[in-house]
Amino acid sequence: MTYAALDPSPFDPHSLEAALDLLASGPLVVLTGAGLSTDSGIPDYRGPGRPPRTPMLYGEFVSGLAAQQRYWARSHLGWGRMRHAEPNAGHHALVALDPELLITQNVDGLHERAGQRSVVALHGRIAEVVCLDCRAVSSRAALHDRMTAANPGFAERHAAVAVNPDGDVEMDDPEVIAAFVVPACEECGGVLKPHVVFFGENVPADRVERCYAAVDGLAATGGTLLVAGSSLTVMSGFRFVRRAAKAGTPVVVVNRGATRGDDLATYKLEVGCSELLRELAGRRVAAARPGA
Repeated sequence: MTYAALDPSPFDPHSLEAALDLLASGPLVVLTGAGLSTDSGIPDYRGPGRPPRTPMLYGEFVSGLAAQQRYWARSHLGWGRMRHAEPNAGHHALVALDPELLITQNVDGLHERAGQRSVVALHGRIAEVVCLDCRAVSSRAALHDRMTAANPGFAERHAAVAVNPDGDVEMDDPEVIAAFVVPACEECGGVLKPHVVFFGENVPADRVERCYAAVDGLAATGGTLLVAGSSLTVMSGFRFVRRAAKAGTPVVVVNRGATRGDDLATYKLEVGCSELLRELAGRRVAAARPGA
């Protein structure tokens, strides 16, 4: 692959080559964000040109029916499209790379669908739903069908709205939202919520500890932490970069646009995630061949 294809501007191409050499051998832990899924048609949160937005906070969601109608009306439209997204070349390249652990901030489930061996979905998966009363976990697809039946023609009437990376859409018509019917839990009649971590909630401690253990292991094995497609704005991902850097572990950040971890990165590359990961996978596979 040529440097023109990767286009590391404004960074020196020698940094790109050095970063690829570093990543081509030794253990890897990979942290991915919304930028990895843009090639699957799912927009990112904070990429160049993206308007600022504030997702619904957990406290707002549990405040009552009005907030839940607002969330589910928008999410019903978004997930109806998001569910059809397919893993892209970057997801498949990561399967070939087979890192010690893949930590994702994404809720789209595309790493799992691509066949990734070892994944921690920090923020959960949008394809599951949890009842806040009885804690039963159920299928989002089944709830989607129930919502479609309870709100006939809703998706067709609002087919033009723009989708956000968490499955939300841009829609704030109060009359439309107030008329949206939100089904209850089939087990107990309780309130249903996507089985994802909202802003205002904590990532489950067992997920964080598993990720810390993998990142800590890199220092002992001469490995590298690779960040692909994340601005690292949210502490849930940034803490792993900070921990790796504190331990002296090399960190490579691949993201179009500035990130919170740029000052901690050994190399920062403003290149496409899919292109970089495909190149890296090819190099690691070649290096692993007998006689290479």
